[in-house]
Amino acid sequence: MVKALIKIITNGGAVMISHILKVIEQMAEGGRLSREFEEFLIHGVSIDSRTVKPGNLFIPILRELDGHDYVKEAISKGAVASFWQNDHPDPPIHLPLIFVDDSLKSLQKLAKEYRKELLVKVIGVTGSNGKTTTKEMLHSVLETKFRVYKTEGNLNSQVGVPLTILGINSDAEVAIIEMGMSERGHINQLSKIAEPDIAIITMIGVSHLSSLGSREEIATAKLEILNGLKNGGCLVYNGDEPLLTTIICNIQKNTSIETISFGQKHFNDIKSENAVTNSDGSKFFAANNEFHLPLLGAHNINNALATIATALKLGLSSKEINKGFRNLELPEMRMEKIDSPLGYTVINDAWNASPDSVSAAIKTFQELTGYRRKHLVIGDMLELGDHEEEFHRVIGRSLDPHEINYIYTFGKLSSLIALEATKKYPIGAVKTYMDKIELARALKSMIKKNDVILLKASRGIRIDSILPILMR
Repeated sequence: MVKALIKIITNGGAVMISHILKVIEQMAEGGRLSREFEEFLIHGVSIDSRTVKPGNLFIPILRELDGHDYVKEAISKGAVASFWQNDHPDPPIHLPLIFVDDSLKSLQKLAKEYRKELLVKVIGVTGSNGKTTTKEMLHSVLETKFRVYKTEGNLNSQVGVPLTILGINSDAEVAIIEMGMSERGHINQLSKIAEPDIAIITMIGVSHLSSLGSREEIATAKLEILNGLKNGGCLVYNGDEPLLTTIICNIQKNTSIETISFGQKHFNDIKSENAVTNSDGSKFFAANNEFHLPLLGAHNINNALATIATALKLGLSSKEINKGFRNLELPEMRMEKIDSPLGYTVINDAWNASPDSVSAAIKTFQELTGYRRKHLVIGDMLELGDHEEEFHRVIGRSLDPHEINYIYTFGKLSSLIALEATKKYPIGAVKTYMDKIELARALKSMIKKNDVILLKASRGIRIDSILPILMR
């Protein structure tokens, strides 16, 4: 039981959300907080009793496990108080509880109200592919000039975005919020919580076809980010995508938002010219300046263009942008180069996969020079709806035996990639597996010094789990 007020924990005077419980109750539209607890002070929020920190407000979310089962544990570990859904029986009323109708909705309400207290400029990033890479680029570039806060890891969901906002320090000048979705309405909800000053749409692909049905519906869902964009805000979007440009032309006539298009085509506001790519990254011109990007893949130039457009909008110089690019460090499993002590290289791009990202990764892989042989390890692409088989077949047809020497597929859907590839490849150059250990051992027996291997599959396949075998 908490006996007294919890002292505020500060970091150089900057704090994440910190209010007395009476104020938290009002912000979250809760009720029935006992008067004896009203002046207790919370600092930050947590939804996980395993990682809760002293001073936190615990929020019990209903997912595979019911967070209410861990309220007592969270408070015993130092949480000051907890939400409690009205429909849950037997609340521990001796503890500091704020009663709410829905824990998730109250978490979102709390984040929305806290966002209004912040002076920070928010950048919202969405898109079928490239969200995380663009977020990391923006962070690396913008921190050359500003105090920057960003979404950590993959916290881009209906739970993750509110948690991200509630963790923003009051002295942050820019916050980069990644926004993901699985159905219509999700981006709308997140944008209205985050109220971005700048919204970025990286691209429209075919992820989530299983739930949305068409690329047109995906584009409409991504454009929901405009619903929370502040008056006079700026939309940075992929101008090479007709599904975006058509809708945005109509939006521009009826709103005060500024728009900046980026892409490869000549009519974009920010476009790349004279691009040269190699195993060390890319060099290109944009906005009358030369930029150097230390990332594999020409497809990452578009993510860089979105970053450049945003950075220029915020007043950065090309020198500051290039400095940010030089300092860029991406999370694991995004075209991550891993050199084996045995003399070969693995490119781990196994964070996720869609037809667009797989095609881009294969194109980059094919363009790599200086290696003896190339081995492609490819697993199933998930969430592609009724046309999933054809998407896999198309990938198989695109493979060129003159560019990639060996193909190893894992999974039922990816066997269709192999089926198409065998029509062009020599006997024995394309192999299909349903057991990852068997695949890893077969690959290990084939690879030699100065070979290169690309790992690509949807996250649910976890194709990167073969790495320990490959590395020893």
